[in-house]
Amino acid sequence: MIKFIKGMDLCEGFFNEYAKPIIEEHFPKLKYSAGLIGYGSDVLGYDDPVSTDHMWGPRFYLFLSEADISKKNDIVKALSENLPYTYKGYSVNFTEPDPNDCGVQHPKFITEGKVNPLVFIHTFDEYLNEQLGTADLDNITPIQWLVFSEHRLLSLVSGKFFVDSLNCTEKIEKIKYYPNEVKLYMIASNWEIIASEQAFVKRCGECGDEIGSQLVCARIAERLMRLCFLYKDTYAPYSKWFGTAFNHLDIDDSIEQTIQSALSADSLTEREDNIVKAQAMVADMHNASGLTDVVDFEIESYFGRDIKVIFADKFAEATADKLKGTNLENVPLIGTLSQFGGLSSFADEKEFYPQIMNLYS
Repeated sequence: MIKFIKGMDLCEGFFNEYAKPIIEEHFPKLKYSAGLIGYGSDVLGYDDPVSTDHMWGPRFYLFLSEADISKKNDIVKALSENLPYTYKGYSVNFTEPDPNDCGVQHPKFITEGKVNPLVFIHTFDEYLNEQLGTADLDNITPIQWLVFSEHRLLSLVSGKFFVDSLNCTEKIEKIKYYPNEVKLYMIASNWEIIASEQAFVKRCGECGDEIGSQLVCARIAERLMRLCFLYKDTYAPYSKWFGTAFNHLDIDDSIEQTIQSALSADSLTEREDNIVKAQAMVADMHNASGLTDVVDFEIESYFGRDIKVIFADKFAEATADKLKGTNLENVPLIGTLSQFGGLSSFADEKEFYPQIMNLYS
């Protein structure tokens, strides 16, 4: 049985031990950058043995200048003829992209002939255009930021360059995190979404709608988790890794524990108590952030009813007030499509960005 190795470590070792010497022997004057960024659980560090069945293994991206991109086929040929068949037990050879499965490639062990390595060669601008729809990272508009897939942004800034003669790292730094205006808009949106349902955990439950109460609680919990990512200046991944990434956030453990208690509560009282307590904890994070003036709040009744709230709308209003005079002042507080689970097949694909942009017009 092959010993599992984290993909980032596997790819870096493979590149340095085999690919780099081949490239530098056959193209000694070539100036390039190479590393592992973009798609894949291995880029985020969340890969495990289950990840190894497709699009995973000894692989890397190779970025060339416009002047050298014409050498792409020659580089592929040199790698195909000189790379080993396996590396640390993993196949270096992969199937051709499956047109019926989004171009997915699978490892395929061979013992003779040329290898078909999982190596992707682009100019860096070409790659950014493929991922984000633009390579002009100096002139991204606020609306463009809202349209970008948050998971794609995370995948670009989470990778590692093994060689970076083209200074790709410096360019990536420009999208390290949302600019303040966009961050404020997203914070205001999440508090606004919470506010729209803040009384319904209890109200649904007291009407006998236990499932409705649980669903509302879960939606509020997700908004609180997303706010934590925003306050910690960290992109959130799509739903498969959302909880995993939240567990790694540098926040007070009691926030996660309280959210978990709300989601697993056996009684309506326990559910309401914990989800409102979690809101208060995240509200404290907001006040500690200094992004707005301190917002006074307490856990109190909802307009005299036996329903507990912190009036989350106060946080939405305080944050939205900071957007006055900006490009996002009059944009509806709906957040981004990346913040709604199950929409990745639409929200992550740049060909839909023009349509998504219409939401903010």
